[in-house]
Amino acid sequence: MPPAFVHRITKYDPADRDDRGHYTGAEETVSDHGPVEAAYLAAVTAFADASGIDRLEIREPAVAGFVHFGAEPPVEGHGLGLLFPPDLTGYHDGAEVSLPVALELVRAMLRDQGVWCRLEAGGTFTVHVGWDQYVYVGSDRPCTDAVARTWELGLFPEPMAASPYAAELEEPGNTQTADEDFWTHVQTELASRQALLLEETCVRGAARWHRLTAENLDAVRAGLGPRALLTVWPDLTADVDTVLAGLPEEGSVELVWEAPDGTIGHAIVHDTDHERLAILVAGARAACALPVHVDDHHPLLCAVLPDSDGVLRARW
Repeated sequence: MPPAFVHRITKYDPADRDDRGHYTGAEETVSDHGPVEAAYLAAVTAFADASGIDRLEIREPAVAGFVHFGAEPPVEGHGLGLLFPPDLTGYHDGAEVSLPVALELVRAMLRDQGVWCRLEAGGTFTVHVGWDQYVYVGSDRPCTDAVARTWELGLFPEPMAASPYAAELEEPGNTQTADEDFWTHVQTELASRQALLLEETCVRGAARWHRLTAENLDAVRAGLGPRALLTVWPDLTADVDTVLAGLPEEGSVELVWEAPDGTIGHAIVHDTDHERLAILVAGARAACALPVHVDDHHPLLCAVLPDSDGVLRARW
């Protein structure tokens, strides 16, 4: 169950809202990267302190993919450069971070720098950052002093029935567990196909790709990230020229290829990118084109890694 006490924290005066609740005042919808942003972080800190929270869990982490909807331009590293290494190790579903790191994640989300996640402490405390500088803090306590502190900071804490970003409001996602039965199916596919393509997603918008064979399956499996969404596709084809010639004249696809050194590259290809792409994949050993939209996906297998106790906790 989500926390019982939820407040929407904003810099928008409720007196400047119309009868539908839409803000009509003069406040900008982007972060000032200064005192107002600092006030948001101080307000979240006040609620965390009042709730007895000093660590939070990252849930449903994401980074900007090929489409960036943020109000500010994306930055290198998605705003995570000072928090996590370039390969995003440590930024995954279920990772526990200290309150100072959680506040930096809130800062990056307020700046629309390309990163988003829910921050939770079980069912007792949540922090969700929405569009246009809207922050939703939930607690199992009324946090009266934190509410007063937020007013003192010049922000407006408004009680809400629930956060619109609560995971409980979303449709259930992939609930297939990548258990031993799943890996048996992978082995069966390998026996008939000789090789497969595995898409490993620990962070939305940042997949890793592996070309699976019977010989490297155990090694790849041992290196998979926590709670990863695993999508198994047919193998790449060695006829790279045919793959390139078959790219659509309109729309987008995801091109995956094996470089001469054996590494797997991938890129979203638009109808205007074909000349640049030919240079990018020069010398590729094999390639394939996959649909961008989930509704068009038809993988061979798809499942989610459980935790070490065998329980599936990721919400894909």
